[in-house]
Amino acid sequence: MEKNDVSPVTESSADHVESWFFSIIPIAVAFAFYIVFILYAKLENANLFIAFGAAAAMVGLESYWIIKGLRTKTSSTVVMGLTGIIITLGVLYLYLSFI
Repeated sequence: MEKNDVSPVTESSADHVESWFFSIIPIAVAFAFYIVFILYAKLENANLFIAFGAAAAMVGLESYWIIKGLRTKTSSTVVMGLTGIIITLGVLYLYLSFI
């Protein structure tokens, strides 16, 4: 048997965007349940729980894309994932500094 030297990843940019978009849907559904739970529990600092939950969800999603970029050897995906994490943590820091 011969080894195929061609990479199995031939994902076009439209497929890449579609894959990214559909990876957000499960996180959005889980986050909606999370928000309902936090608001129903009537916690004193519910806004902090929601902010940290949103940041954790985004960092988790970006980490998934970093791993996917490392596996497919696409440096742009890794850079965008790292940039997304930095932006998410920056927004969280700004939010925490203003409350």
